[in-house]
Amino acid sequence: MGSRRKARESAMQLLYQYDFTQQPMDELFRTYWQHMREDVDEDVRRYATRLVQGTFDHMDEIDQRIAEHATHWRLPRMASVDRNVLRIAVYEMLYEAETPKVVVIDEAIEIARRYSTYEATQFINGLLDAIRHELEGASPPATRSTGTDG
Repeated sequence: MGSRRKARESAMQLLYQYDFTQQPMDELFRTYWQHMREDVDEDVRRYATRLVQGTFDHMDEIDQRIAEHATHWRLPRMASVDRNVLRIAVYEMLYEAETPKVVVIDEAIEIARRYSTYEATQFINGLLDAIRHELEGASPPATRSTGTDG
């Protein structure tokens, strides 16, 4: 697994941990790097930290974009893993221009495949592809909803 994938996985795990603990960022990073992922190199830590901080700094905009495309789903009702995979990917598509959007989507799907469900990978793929089309100014392909949040 490449260092960028490890960083993205770590970023998802950090945001997942934040969802449940609401720890201050410095404490969150310290706890995670000292006790959960002490085995990763500095490049992974640096990129994961950049992803988490950037996602956190732009959370309102990111969540709004996700909500606009998540037909019949509200963010609080999404599984925390899925929500945070989406957040990181949207952050990367908006603010990490050196990574092609299709690569960001593929990486998000692979992380969801490892940590979530098959249905989630389809949902994440469709939602991120719609956001990609919007950002590129193209019309998204017709999509269908994968469920409702009741």
